[in-house]
Amino acid sequence: MNMIMFMLILSLTLTIILTMLNFWLTQMTPDSEKLSPYECGFDPSGSARLPFSIRFFLVAILFLLFDLEIALLLPLPWATQLQSPTTTLTWTSTIILLLTLGLVYEWT
Repeated sequence: MNMIMFMLILSLTLTIILTMLNFWLTQMTPDSEKLSPYECGFDPSGSARLPFSIRFFLVAILFLLFDLEIALLLPLPWATQLQSPTTTLTWTSTIILLLTLGLVYEWT
């Protein structure tokens, strides 16, 4: 109990110190150069606040989806050594089928 309290107090103290240090050291008076978008040294040609295309977000979602697939399928070689590898392969095939259907849906 004593070690847990020590770690909690230490982490809370360190968090408060770093937060206060951050507020103390930051520059709170941005000028016009800091607020303007950076475009390789040229003056900005348009507004920097244009919305992104929705296709950008779809690509990001697809990346996260297939990144999750890799994380789910990573222990597959060890799972085939269990007593019922057919169940493992069935679940793996189901996951791959669902992700493939999601990919086809996103493409259309």
